[in-house]
Amino acid sequence: MITTKQRAYLRSLAAETAPVTQVGKNGVTEPLIKTLSDALEAHELIKLSVLETCPTTPREVSDALCAALSCDPVQVIGRKVSLYRPASDPDKRKIQLK
Repeated sequence: MITTKQRAYLRSLAAETAPVTQVGKNGVTEPLIKTLSDALEAHELIKLSVLETCPTTPREVSDALCAALSCDPVQVIGRKVSLYRPASDPDKRKIQLK
């Protein structure tokens, strides 16, 4: 679990980040979860877009992905979702939270 100050710091980093992928009409699927897991391991902080055709809301997508990926939600603004999970190898961590 991350603190409010850590979340604010991650939001500032996410503002400059381009979306990694999109969640479309199929919603949250196993291939999407695998792709996002790999992206979180590589980048730690990712952003994704939830398209209008997605059957669930961006908040529901965030909740489902956080449960499936064991990550922390950073923010949901409009149709953009930002997620954070530290790299499993401490030597490969790029983001240092205080």
